[in-house]
Amino acid sequence: MTIANEIEAPMRLEGKYKAMLVCFVLGLGSLVAWNSMLTIGDYYYQLFPKYHPSRVLTLVYQPFALGTMAILAYNESKISTRWRNLFGYTLFFASTLLVLVLDLATSGRGGIGPFVGICLLSACFGVADAHVQGGMVGDLSFMCPEFIQSFLAGLAASGALSSALRLITKAAFEKSQNGLRKGAMLFLAMSTFFEFLCILLYAMVFPKLPIVKYYRAKAASEGSKTVSADLAAAGIQKNTNQGDEDDTKHQERLSNKLLFFQNIDFAIDLFLIYVLTLSIFPGFLYENTGFHGMGSWYAPVLIAMYNLWDLISRYIPLVDSLKLESRKGLMIAILSRFLLIPAFYFTAKYGDKGWMILLTSLLGVSNGYLTVCVLTVAPKGYKGPEQNALGNLLVLFLLGGIFAGVALDWLWLIGKKDAF
Repeated sequence: MTIANEIEAPMRLEGKYKAMLVCFVLGLGSLVAWNSMLTIGDYYYQLFPKYHPSRVLTLVYQPFALGTMAILAYNESKISTRWRNLFGYTLFFASTLLVLVLDLATSGRGGIGPFVGICLLSACFGVADAHVQGGMVGDLSFMCPEFIQSFLAGLAASGALSSALRLITKAAFEKSQNGLRKGAMLFLAMSTFFEFLCILLYAMVFPKLPIVKYYRAKAASEGSKTVSADLAAAGIQKNTNQGDEDDTKHQERLSNKLLFFQNIDFAIDLFLIYVLTLSIFPGFLYENTGFHGMGSWYAPVLIAMYNLWDLISRYIPLVDSLKLESRKGLMIAILSRFLLIPAFYFTAKYGDKGWMILLTSLLGVSNGYLTVCVLTVAPKGYKGPEQNALGNLLVLFLLGGIFAGVALDWLWLIGKKDAF
């Protein structure tokens, strides 16, 4: 089947809800591996009590994610989206499996050796994250907004699912010998399975859905070269007599520089959203909130509340009347979130667990809602290749915000006894 015939297909919207489901699972797999390491933080704090594992692992992860994403965003028009995403999901699968193998090989011992090994695997997660998040957001940016919303909901669901499974495994093994370790191992095994499932879905199911073939064929007709391998996997071949015309259209697309300046406010929006979120989550929640009578359950419960409300809020923009599309409105809402910093500080110092749970929920709600609004509004009005490039640029700033937030998170330790 040729691109021209595929674009003219009258049933091009067939498979929309199946595609949304697949996008959700692919989003789940994009972060479930990393969230598995964050969510078993209580286990790592038992193994490595002096190394600040939640903060150090995140600080190792982010430079690799950001550096890789910068390279991929610069070269996005030359890179096959299919092979980029398959490499990312495969690296996630292999790294998650190796985290499990490392613990089994060391019999759950602490020490600097195993911690360095976990840090190296954390760096692998960062590389995989840059491949998958940028690749998927760029790919879905030229499809219908519901796809990118479902993918982003899947990202949040990975955190919510991770927290739910962690609480279940923690409760199931709490009274048994090495209960924390047994729960963590079961949890990592589940995460490894999800990553394998994502490889199969992206390689064999997603490219063959009619609506996905339609949007990719449309993007190819507008000059996109990143979708060629996916179209070939779906049995669609490019007409040879369309080559010169497609090359001309490709040259007509806006440059990355111009796309950036036209959408600089959206880029700043995402940067600021994640600077704030990662300056609090997860390091502050693990190390600066005390216990308040809940013991080792307190931090996992806070993490679970954040993840739950982050997931719920990502569905709010599906209601048109509740979706914030004003560029000024988005910036005002995002800047207003910084009031949460003094709120968290004084609540940790003087408040009780109820107020802390409420603030953590607000952090999750605002994070998920504003992320979906920005990433679904920004691509409107552009051609397929431009939307793909813009998606990569926005994810680059999102990861930049995460990296800056992770670095700023260490400021909470100033004045704290035995901080280093």
